[in-house]
Formats: sequence, C-alpha cells, structure tokens
Amino acid sequence: MPRRDFPIPVTEQVGERFAQWCAAPAPGPAARLAATVMLVRDGDRGVEVFMQRRVASMAFAPRRHVFPGGGVDAGDRDPLPATGPSAAEWAERLGLPVADAGAVVAAAIREVFEEAGVLLAQPTADHLGPEWRQTARRRLLAREVSLGSLLTEAGMVADAGALTFAAHWITPEIEPRRYDTFFFAALVPPGQAADAETSEADHAEWVVPAEVLAGEPAGLMPPTIACLEELAQLATAAEAASYWGHVPIIQPVPVRHGSGWAMRAEWS
Repeated sequence: MPRRDFPIPVTEQVGERFAQWCAAPAPGPAARLAATVMLVRDGDRGVEVFMQRRVASMAFAPRRHVFPGGGVDAGDRDPLPATGPSAAEWAERLGLPVADAGAVVAAAIREVFEEAGVLLAQPTADHLGPEWRQTARRRLLAREVSLGSLLTEAGMVADAGALTFAAHWITPEIEPRRYDTFFFAALVPPGQAADAETSEADHAEWVVPAEVLAGEPAGLMPPTIACLEELAQLATAAEAASYWGHVPIIQPVPVRHGSGWAMRAEWS
C-alpha cells in the first residue's frame, strides 16, 4: 500500500496531544459528510484551479488555502431535479447509500454556487440576470431554500454530469471536527466566472497548481496538496474534469517526523 508522510507545523501543545493519541489511539467523533469542488479552466500557463483562503474566524482550517466546499446540510437531502448520473449511479461511484450520495452531489453544486458564484445547472441562468443570482446565493446561504427548491422555482435542473469524482479524504480521528469529504472537479460553464463574494474567504484567485506547490506549502492541507499534484500533471482542464480512475479512501494519522510531526496517508 503506497504511503506518504505530509510534514505539518504544530505547536508544542498540539504535539503533546498527538503524542498522547499515538500512545493510545482512540476513535474520533463522527465525520460529517462534505463536498469540495475543484473548478478548473485552461489558462495561458496551463491548467488553472480556483482557490480561496479561509478567513481566520473559521472553526475548521482557518487561514488555509482550499477549494470551494463544505458540509452536507439538511436541505441537501431534499429532492433535487438533475440531469446526468442518477443518485443510484452516484451511490455506486461514491460508495455511499443512495440518499447520502444524492446529498453529497447536491452539497457540491450548492457550495460552489454559494462560495464562488458558479452554478452547475441547465439551462443557464443568463435569462434570469445577475440580480437573481445574487438573491439566489443569499437565500441559499441563509438556508431559506434548498438547492432543489431554488432550481425548481427557476425552471432549472442541477447538472450532476458536470462533476467528476476525484478524491476521498476523511479527517484524522485525532481532530475534534471531522469531515468525510468527497472531492470533485468541474469545468466552469461557458459564460460564467468564479468570484470572491463569500464571507468564508478573504482572498480568492485562479492559480497554476505547480506554482502553488512550489511556493509556500504551509497553508495547504494534505488533501489539497495531493489534488494539486494530480492537477499539475494534466495538460488540459478537460482532462481534469474527466474520469480520474480508482479513488481510494484516505484517512491520515499523525506520526513522528524527525523532530516534528507529519500526517501519514496510505493509498489503497
């Protein structure tokens, strides 16, 4: 089984907590289902992906550079009008019960619209205008309406076929806040543009994966690093938004790394 250690900077207090857990590993709290979307496009320097820096006040991964995404909400389990793979097909791909798979797909489409303004739906919302998009995002963020109800009102359907399942990571059991996260890749639909109009991030931009990896990695979590490395090997955005092959479930554990610590991930 391939194994990799991701060195991470930790405080003395966190290091002590890691040492205690390694001496007596214990099950962590239940991991909440979550979805993350890597929006990709072709740029002058190759494949680009949209990334955000989470604000310092966020309870999970503050100040970290991430792709748009978040946890599954109750509204994501509402009926979702959609085109593309069915919930049953997604269940087989994701290894989840049908209801959970449908909720993860709904969360992916909802989150990327809330956080980046990109709506993966058909037909496009061009005829509804920018004011509708702004109001729709606000209503979703306020949980006034579910994604399914919003699209039904607008005469639209979610484009589940725009998503490609790319990675599956579960937060280490040592962490107090845990997520069972499904990573997807998607092309930005023609005529749409990702933006930074979200309260969860203080900076957002299109980046070249290889350049991010060559820069300061301290702001990247292991799943983000692994996904960026995969993207850096691709020649076009279309490749990134197509089938990636076998997707293992990866749940890192803390291990000693020299005088510090690392998260060890194993690929099955």
